[in-house]
Amino acid sequence: MRWLKNLNTPNKLTLVRMLCVILIVVFGMLELYLTNISSFTVLGLTYTWTRVVLLFLFIFGSFTDFLDGNIARKRNQVTTFGKFLDPIADKLLVNTITIFLVLYGNINVIVLVIFLIRDTLVDGLRFVAAQKNVVIAASKLGKAKTISQMVAIIVVLVLQATPLNWAISIGEILAYIAALISLVSGIDYIIKNAKVISPEDK
Repeated sequence: MRWLKNLNTPNKLTLVRMLCVILIVVFGMLELYLTNISSFTVLGLTYTWTRVVLLFLFIFGSFTDFLDGNIARKRNQVTTFGKFLDPIADKLLVNTITIFLVLYGNINVIVLVIFLIRDTLVDGLRFVAAQKNVVIAASKLGKAKTISQMVAIIVVLVLQATPLNWAISIGEILAYIAALISLVSGIDYIIKNAKVISPEDK
């Protein structure tokens, strides 16, 4: 495990986020298939313990995303390993929990489809750009996309425990807004970097 000790703090935080993804899969499956899961009520909201664990894992994973980027920039610890794994960890965190929320009936499947299509197109664009030694920097829209996704997912995880339909719809609306921002950011990336995939480009 010498390689792990040699990793800097931002990269270790990225690996922690990957661990959160694995745990989300485990507890997401438990929430999906276990019956008679013990639950408790807080301020009129009833939660299963698996749903609370999912909420905690996602919030913690999202916090590591904010933390590792800031540390890397402030300490000048940006690495190739981090550039490769960080965006993968971000997308796995968001899309994995979104898959489960779709399976639970909490989010419309079209939201997940937009998330996945956008990420696939942008990742493909980044891959082609890397082959041509072109660096595609993160855009403000891309950051807004990530923030909107995380906020929407947290709200959905929290408010699905309420019997109030109007409260539940808030999470659904935020999910649609996140999908719209994801779509717009994906189009923005493609338009701004169209030369990378141009047929005339050698």
